[in-house]
Amino acid sequence: MNQPPSRRPKKPTPAASDESTLPNDLVEEDISPQENPALATIDVTAFEIPELTEQEQSDRLHLERRVERAFFEAGKALTELRDRRLYRSTHKTFEDYCRERFGFSRRQPYHLEAAVIFDNLVEKCERNVHILPTNEWQIRPLSKLDPDIQPEAWEQAVESANGKVPSHRIVKDAVQRIMERTQVPNTYQLGEVCQILAKDNPELRGKGGCWGIVSVVNDFSCTVRMWDGEHTIGLHHMKSFNYLPQECQQVQEISDRISRVYSSGLEESVQKFLESLGKLNRAYLTDLEEKVLSLLELEIIP
Repeated sequence: MNQPPSRRPKKPTPAASDESTLPNDLVEEDISPQENPALATIDVTAFEIPELTEQEQSDRLHLERRVERAFFEAGKALTELRDRRLYRSTHKTFEDYCRERFGFSRRQPYHLEAAVIFDNLVEKCERNVHILPTNEWQIRPLSKLDPDIQPEAWEQAVESANGKVPSHRIVKDAVQRIMERTQVPNTYQLGEVCQILAKDNPELRGKGGCWGIVSVVNDFSCTVRMWDGEHTIGLHHMKSFNYLPQECQQVQEISDRISRVYSSGLEESVQKFLESLGKLNRAYLTDLEEKVLSLLELEIIP
């Protein structure tokens, strides 16, 4: 008797084989965003930035004013420290105190001067000019003007800056225009001895304190002879020694002697000595200075 054929259990089919039998559109729907980034959807939540309240707006203006007046407050504080000599328990001089305590001994005079000018602007500027300096670098050019003229220069600078805080260059240009307009006649005379004031002129770096002898008188400048050659200098960078004619003649003779030795190309140490002679605040040489200069002159005689 024949037996019916046995039924064997079917082996499980892998999931991949099932997917291969599915329609293409069903297969694509089963792919997760991690496996197909191009089809991923990113939800972006929009945030609305609220406007400042009246109190926040007031606080902002108050804090901005504090930032803008920081250099002014520093100058006022330094002035009080200096005037009351509150540094005396630890330092002999105010300069030493500023250098060791704050590390800005070279800039300290600018802070003090800027505070004074800032006070002057607040007091004398027109009420409708509410734009004030935010740092001492903007104020520095105003130091060349008399206090009564400083507000006018600042107002012109604000106008040139379209009602904004003017830069150092804009303030400097305004100051220059006023100086040219109010310039007094050049009263220097040929042969007059003057001291060079380098101030903030980088072209005069290293010449501050030196004396020069006027060789050409221009409208707003003079050409002066110094130990290292001739230089054209603005009147605000010069200060007369008010020497008598005989003293001016003595300085001219000393200058000629220094120039001859200086141009001979001797050692750098010798040139430094000659440069120091060019900064003397007197119209004569001491006995020792005369001996040293005479010895150097003998060295360059052919």
